Amino acid sequence: MGVQEGEIREEEEDESRVGSRKRKGAPRRLEKRKEPTAAEQEAKLNCAAEEWSWPYCSRYRSTCFLVMGFAFLLRVLVSLHPYSGAGTRPKFGDYEAQRHWMEITIHTPVADWYRNTTDNDLTWWGLDYPPVTAYQSFVHGWMIHAVEPEAVALHSSRGYETPSSKILMRWTVLSSDMLVFFPAALWFINEFYSQYREKQRVWALAMVLLHPALMLIDHGHFQYNCISLGLAIAAAAAVISGRRLLACVLFSLSLNHKQMSAYYAPAFFAHLLGRCFQSKNFFQALFGVIKLGITVIFTFMVCWWPYLESKETALEVLSRLAPMQRGIYEDYVANFWCATAMLFKWKQQFAMGTLAKLALVATISACLPSMVQQIYAPSRKGFVYSMLNCSLAFYFFSYQVHEKSVLLPLIPVSLLAIEEPQVLQWFIPFATFSMLPLLLRDGLLLPYFALILLFFVISRFPTYSFERSVATSHPRLTRQLPTGFVVSSVLGAAVLHLMYFGLQPPRRYPYLFEALIMAYTFAHFVPLALYINWKQWSLPKDASVKQKLS
Repeated sequence: MGVQEGEIREEEEDESRVGSRKRKGAPRRLEKRKEPTAAEQEAKLNCAAEEWSWPYCSRYRSTCFLVMGFAFLLRVLVSLHPYSGAGTRPKFGDYEAQRHWMEITIHTPVADWYRNTTDNDLTWWGLDYPPVTAYQSFVHGWMIHAVEPEAVALHSSRGYETPSSKILMRWTVLSSDMLVFFPAALWFINEFYSQYREKQRVWALAMVLLHPALMLIDHGHFQYNCISLGLAIAAAAAVISGRRLLACVLFSLSLNHKQMSAYYAPAFFAHLLGRCFQSKNFFQALFGVIKLGITVIFTFMVCWWPYLESKETALEVLSRLAPMQRGIYEDYVANFWCATAMLFKWKQQFAMGTLAKLALVATISACLPSMVQQIYAPSRKGFVYSMLNCSLAFYFFSYQVHEKSVLLPLIPVSLLAIEEPQVLQWFIPFATFSMLPLLLRDGLLLPYFALILLFFVISRFPTYSFERSVATSHPRLTRQLPTGFVVSSVLGAAVLHLMYFGLQPPRRYPYLFEALIMAYTFAHFVPLALYINWKQWSLPKDASVKQKLS
């Protein structure tokens, strides 16, 4: 029996267990346990996202708000710590980049946002994200300008770091999280897990909102990944609910906020194409594809309208979005190119253009199995697995990957919390560990350890989600992991932490420990990627979550 089917039929299993206890001579007081009526069971299962009606779902709704409030509080606490480039001259860091984009967007014409001009020196944190990021910077810039104009004053505000401006900057990220990421996560959980019990959905929501990596990067390091990732989650929720045109709009907005959302593009493309192919005849399928294509093109045109006046203007923006000169990877990222560079010097053996082509071929090849499965047998559950598989393929093999790119596969891992609790509990801590050198530079060690410990406790709180899901889907894996693999992996990670903080690397290899962390975490990512690909292909052809009871 599949995991989801087992959860849906939990009441029937309870009845069978009661019958088993009767046969084994269980006390009579257990035999007389009052079972819920059919109407009560139906009312409980019908507590879906759009049916938060009083009083049936008041407890579930209140608990969700408590989870979101706790997640917000954690983000506030993380924001009290340092950020990227705090007080570090001459160019500071990502905090200064975000502040500078606000300065440029509110003081220069739209046409000059991506152009090197007297007022917009592209060598000083020039815009290198798509137009929706620029519009977001414009809105946030005016908000800050209304309160503290000096924080975004043209030219004179470079490196501006007053306590009040830091609070304003932090609140722009917190408000973005609350307005975009939180509602999207709640929508997805209520759509994808609509047939699950309330406590399971609350736990799944907590796993999306409380995983440490996103909090550390957005509210510690300082970025706005919550917007693009929130839009991607909302697009996934629209796919799950059957609103395909809305999904195209939302994912196009996500892609136009940060180009890294392309990590999910093969999954969206394959699933939506597979759904169109399920039409009764060729013309209906063709019409469906055309509708989706027009929706995507229209959304892109709206986002890019100020830059469509000429081919040269559009190319100026595109050239900023693909900084080929940065190389195939940055720093020590736990992907294929960086891990194998210890044995084969890719950057020395191949020209930049050749490496870009190799990365393209490798990425497409790694995405193809997942895409084929969704085109052949599209399903709601398979779609989320495909998001994870395709994002891992991009993270492993695409061009210009940095440590923070691991956030992209982390999102579908958290969305599959109930389906794959063991993957969730394993991948998220090791993915966060892979960013340790970056977090150490930012002075975020205290929230790093605190959030990982908190996640470790909360992710293991509902034992049913850990034991039943994995035991049903892969019993052999369940038996082996808790004994040898888990102990050795945790010990290895602990040893690397102690070495990194307590020892000095050899002078000949000053980044030895960073390389060891990268190789160690990559060695854990590979088997997980193989397992998720196998799991997607092993799903039943009709793997969708059953329709809600009417």
